[in-house]
Amino acid sequence: MPIRIDDALPAKQNLEIENIFVMSKMRADTQDIRPLKIIILNLMPTKLETETQLLRLLSNTPLQVDIDFLQVKSHESKNVSKSHMDKFYYTFDQIVDNRYDGMIITGAPVEHLEFEDVDYWDELCDIMEWSKKNVYSTFHICWGAQAGLYYHYGINKKPLEKKMFGVFPHKSLDETHPLMRGLDDRYYVPHSRHTTVSMHDIARVKDLQVISYSDMAGVHIVSDMVCRQFFITGHSEYDRDTLAKEYFRDKGKGLDIEIPYNYFPNDDERLVPEMSWKSTASILFSNWLNYFVYQKTPYDLTEL
Repeated sequence: MPIRIDDALPAKQNLEIENIFVMSKMRADTQDIRPLKIIILNLMPTKLETETQLLRLLSNTPLQVDIDFLQVKSHESKNVSKSHMDKFYYTFDQIVDNRYDGMIITGAPVEHLEFEDVDYWDELCDIMEWSKKNVYSTFHICWGAQAGLYYHYGINKKPLEKKMFGVFPHKSLDETHPLMRGLDDRYYVPHSRHTTVSMHDIARVKDLQVISYSDMAGVHIVSDMVCRQFFITGHSEYDRDTLAKEYFRDKGKGLDIEIPYNYFPNDDERLVPEMSWKSTASILFSNWLNYFVYQKTPYDLTEL
């Protein structure tokens, strides 16, 4: 089914090339149905790439999906034009009176900082607090997941001895959980982070459940018991070449970066990476939208 986005958004052309059904707002407004309203807080520096990655996965939904993009006002994006941000992104004060079926909070390259030292931390806290009453289900990704666990439950991130970097095997810890439906016994997810969250710390919170885990990468997906908050430490939304771009960028800077685990065939960086996580990404996002947004959110969002 279609996703509903602005006709001028750069991601639209890329998605149409992939034969993904993208509907213009003009055409969508003529249909007598209520679309799912999803807001994406995009904290990634590579905003254009992240827009396309997430929109691609949100296209596999049971209903029309109406997308809004949100930015933090207290931080200036350096890798995308101000005109793009002004045209396609709202600030919190512009949407504070809105309600949404679902929300995605992306990762951000600030994990080396304490949460309180991030320049937009106070604003992010305001947004996460607002989401508890104005969003039915929130999907936190990577640093966004760590920030959410810290804000909502006081679980702090822990530094790793070396970067968790590559494509790692995972297993479900609750195969009956609707978010896990359709996944293989072993499925693969990219990770790219210097910090982690402890299984022990999560186990001490009665309202939380770890539903996906990797013996190598650790905790992958955490859910609250009512399934309105999901915290995902990996990047299943990544493109085939995303880790390669990070690797060659850091290598070009002379940084101490290891080749991504289980990524390049035979660990040969000259070869095209095999994409082993595409179906996992599609299933996770589809399950979230279907079971925890579409089937549970009230038709009238004022009833949230």
